[in-house]
Amino acid sequence: MVQVEILILGLLLLVAIAGAFSLVMRSVKFLAVNTLFGLFILYLANAVGGLAIPYTLPVLLVCAVLGAPGAIAVIILNLLGIAF
Repeated sequence: MVQVEILILGLLLLVAIAGAFSLVMRSVKFLAVNTLFGLFILYLANAVGGLAIPYTLPVLLVCAVLGAPGAIAVIILNLLGIAF
């Protein structure tokens, strides 16, 4: 009887680990897509618009969390001379 209980607990643990891994991968995928869109917009702003926005850690974090709206906010803040 103890072996069956250990088997059931082991299977439940595997299901919990798989669920946690799936949740982490979804959030990593979301951040990666946001970062790519944001950096693409910043690249276009730097290449076409002639802006000199550096790719620093704060800029990358804003783009990763906010995506395209974050990149646009960074561009506006740079144009106004407030930050970045």
